[in-house]
Amino acid sequence: MSKLLSRIKPLKLILFGTFAFLYIPIFALMAMSFNGAHSPFILKGFSFKWYSILIHDSRVIHGLINTLIVATGSTILSTILGTMLAVGLHRYTKSPFLNAFALAPAIVPDIVLGIGLLALYALLSVSLGLYSVLFAHVVFSMAFVTAVVKARLAHTDKYLREASMDLGATRTATFMRITLPSLAPAILAGALLAFTLSLDEFVIAFFTNGPTSPTLPIVIYSMVRFGVTPEINALATLLMLVSFTAVIIAQRMTRLTEEA
Repeated sequence: MSKLLSRIKPLKLILFGTFAFLYIPIFALMAMSFNGAHSPFILKGFSFKWYSILIHDSRVIHGLINTLIVATGSTILSTILGTMLAVGLHRYTKSPFLNAFALAPAIVPDIVLGIGLLALYALLSVSLGLYSVLFAHVVFSMAFVTAVVKARLAHTDKYLREASMDLGATRTATFMRITLPSLAPAILAGALLAFTLSLDEFVIAFFTNGPTSPTLPIVIYSMVRFGVTPEINALATLLMLVSFTAVIIAQRMTRLTEEA
């Protein structure tokens, strides 16, 4: 018993140490976003003025609008395409190569994917802008949607689909009334993951975007180059809250999918 306790305590210390290493800087950043002073590192007083300044910053608003356009568009497209790809892989092929190929964009480093997409756009003589970023985000977001939906498909009862078709339902009716409702939690979870990934993605957007339509992460990068300010801390805090909320909802939906 004493040996077991001696093993557990070091594991707990490692666990708490890891969480502290990951989250203390985040909590410090959030605290400094309410700093009443102009210094981003010395806390003097409590104030919401940096959030007020943030709202009236035209660069931030412009970047936020661009980011929401890209995130919303890529989420819709990647959810539709990712769901179709997951259904196709599950029903019509068992090839591990095709499964790995479909999930490769989620594994390939962002910088490699960004350079590859930039080379493709240059080869096709495509001018860079929001739509080029949107389609680039669809490429890697679709892989995450496919993985989530495919995991759900592995737990669905194929006999329900067969019974529906035996009773005279068409393939379309079976998909809309049987398959789609059973996949709904996984599709929603995949969509939330896709939105979150697109919202704060920087590397691929940096390579595939034009000079006149920066997304919010690119705006933050351009601001940080001249020094960190409490305004940047406030902006990062808001982004983290949105990302954390979406991830928590997605994890909850994924858990419901696994339990169903």
